Amino acid sequence: MLLKISSKEVSQRSIAKVVECLKSGGVIIYPTDSVYGMGCDLYNHKAVERICLIKGIRPEKSNFSILCHDLSNLSEYSKQIDTPLYKIMKRALPGPFTFILPATNLVPKLFKSRKKTIGIRVPDNIIVSTIIKELGNPLVSTSIYDDDAILEYASIPEEIHEKYKKTVDIVIDGGPGHKTPTTVVDCSGGSIQIIRQGLGNLDEYR
Repeated sequence: MLLKISSKEVSQRSIAKVVECLKSGGVIIYPTDSVYGMGCDLYNHKAVERICLIKGIRPEKSNFSILCHDLSNLSEYSKQIDTPLYKIMKRALPGPFTFILPATNLVPKLFKSRKKTIGIRVPDNIIVSTIIKELGNPLVSTSIYDDDAILEYASIPEEIHEKYKKTVDIVIDGGPGHKTPTTVVDCSGGSIQIIRQGLGNLDEYR
């Protein structure tokens, strides 16, 4: 299903339909403040396994991120963060950043893996933010890639739907997406390292 949701006037009826889909184990594709993402309810193991199957990866080898509505439940998924880093994250988020953090013991159980780190995002996009808020817990998230190696990231909702309509439950049309992903910031080793420069400029928030 291709479901159009305007970021200027978010339809609560459409959001409710998406949330119902997620709660029943559905997999969706949605806009963010960077590239389009594929995701599901963090606590639905079968849905996570579906995403792994769609992407052709083994669950224990997955490198998914978690999309949160805000930083309020950060301590559930990441170990204690020092004050300077937390202040940077609070200034930078919501925004196009993925912060790699040391994972709590809960994360390996959720992903059935030995994950020692987790990527955490708070996207600045009202559509996905509203979905997460209404769902009541984070989404598992992974970026949508394009088959064209030059383009790398798919950005046109209709084309994304054409490719994934038989494998996911809902593709949300929130308008054209970016072709540049998030900036990935590795904070798991005690220092801050940019391991992928994307849309976000962390220097603005230091």
